[in-house]
Amino acid sequence: MTKREPFFWITISCGLVIMAFILLPLIEMMTAPSFSMLKETIKDKDVLRSIWLSIYTAGLAALISFVFGTPLAYLLARTSFRGKRLVESIIDLPIVIPHPVVGIAILGIAGKNHWFGQIISELGIRIMGSVTGIVVVLTFVGMPFYVNTVKNGFEAISPRLEKVSRSLGASMFSTFFRITFPLAWRSMLVGIIMCSARAISEFGAVIIVAYHPMIAPVLIYERFEAYGLKYSQPVAVWLVFICLLLFLILRVLTSSTGEKKA
Repeated sequence: MTKREPFFWITISCGLVIMAFILLPLIEMMTAPSFSMLKETIKDKDVLRSIWLSIYTAGLAALISFVFGTPLAYLLARTSFRGKRLVESIIDLPIVIPHPVVGIAILGIAGKNHWFGQIISELGIRIMGSVTGIVVVLTFVGMPFYVNTVKNGFEAISPRLEKVSRSLGASMFSTFFRITFPLAWRSMLVGIIMCSARAISEFGAVIIVAYHPMIAPVLIYERFEAYGLKYSQPVAVWLVFICLLLFLILRVLTSSTGEKKA
């Protein structure tokens, strides 16, 4: 039997510490509510409404990211241009900006004192305290995850395939939808899941832009403030279940991609 070196045990120890750090609080939260309490919570109309609103708005954010983010991801993957690094940095900004700042920034241009806010107000579009506002916020925070994921997917596809298609007379549009898109669809699906998972967990920006109608994280916060852990934990458990399901799907898709590449 091969003797393990000290470095191996250091890696194992660090791994166990990190796993404990992540799992202990989650296990405590997941096991604190009884089954009857979880069952009662999921029957609560306010809880169902908030969870559905979270899923619905996160899904819309992912759809918007898909429509507008896919062409941008393709551009970044296939072309080099002056200022490309700057564009990539701007796309990543929502990841590092404090979340309340995101909400304040969005309200800054959506208010009636701003020319853009005046235009959307005249069009009958309301951002503050609306589902539209929630979708805008979730798209803002989720878009980078979609664009970066799909960009990596496009980069993994050989440009030679596209060049062959173009040399046979196919247009760029036709080449994308007949060659590139079918090869990159899995990356797009992973990007949609990543975007949705990030969006569904957003709280700080949403609470500034649209406290009402309540998405699940805002409802959890309100119940914690009003009633404490006992009434906020069951809602949190159901939201964790949804996020866990999304990441299980993500892991299945990414592992399938890895096996095909191998």
